[in-house]
Amino acid sequence: MSNISSSDRPASPHPAAADDLVIAGKAFRSRFILGSGKFSLDLMRAVIENAGTEIVTLALRRVSVGGPGNILDHIPPGITLLPNTSGARTADEAIRIARLGRELTGSPFVKIEVVPDARYLLPDNGETVRAVEVLAREGFAVLPYMHPDLVAARAMREAGAAAIMPLAAPIGSNRGLTTREFIRILVEEIDLPIIVDAGIGRPSEACEAMEMGVAAIMANTAVATAGNVAVMARAFGAAVEAGRLAWRAGLGRRLDAGAEASSPLTGFLRD
Repeated sequence: MSNISSSDRPASPHPAAADDLVIAGKAFRSRFILGSGKFSLDLMRAVIENAGTEIVTLALRRVSVGGPGNILDHIPPGITLLPNTSGARTADEAIRIARLGRELTGSPFVKIEVVPDARYLLPDNGETVRAVEVLAREGFAVLPYMHPDLVAARAMREAGAAAIMPLAAPIGSNRGLTTREFIRILVEEIDLPIIVDAGIGRPSEACEAMEMGVAAIMANTAVATAGNVAVMARAFGAAVEAGRLAWRAGLGRRLDAGAEASSPLTGFLRD
C-alpha cells in the first residue's frame, strides 16, 4: 500500500481540464487519425467507429461523387475529412490536387504529400514548403507530410503550416519509430502539433510516440493489414490515449545504472 498521500504527489507537468487536439482552431477529442487508403468500403465505417477517430484522410481517387464506390458514402457524419495529395511529385501537382480536394469534399484541411521518389516514397521537403506557402495563402489548413528535419519544419511553419507530419519510417513499412530522435527534436523546437505519420506498425509504437509528446498519430497500413482490422483500430485508439495520459502525467525517472528497491522495508530487521 502506498505511503504517499495525494498532496505529496508532484503535480502533472501537463495539466489540462480539456485536452483537445487543436488544429487550425478546430478542436478534436481523439488524437488518432486514420488513413483510409487500404480499407475496403465495407469495412470503412466499422473501422472508424472502433478507432474512435474524428479525422480520416482520403485520396481523391477514391472520391466518386454521385457514382458507385464513393468513399464519402461510407464515412460517418461528423468526421473531419483530410484529403491528401497522394500521387503528386511536385509542388504544382500538389497544389492542383489540393484545390480539387476542397472542391469535392468542402474540407479546408489538406495533407500535403509531395513524393517524387517511386522506390522509397520519401517526401521532397523543399517542394512541400512551396506547396504549403501557396495553399496557406489560399486559406487551407495545411498539414505537410515530411521527412523529420528541423530546418524544413521551421520553413513549413513560417510558410503557414497548421501542423507538421513527420514520418516515423517509410510509408507502409510498419517498421516503427526509426526516426524517433529527429521527431523528438521537432517536438521540442516546433510550436505546432507534431503528428507522426507513416511507418508506425504497432499500438505500442504509437504509445511510445505519444509518450514523447507528439500531438497525434496517423496510421493506415498497420491497421489495414492486421488479422482483425476493427479490433486493431480499437487497439491503436487506446494506445494513443494511453500514451497521451502518460505524457500528461509525467513519466517516472529512469536510472541509467544500478538499481533502487521500491519497497525498502527490511531495515527493522537490523534495528
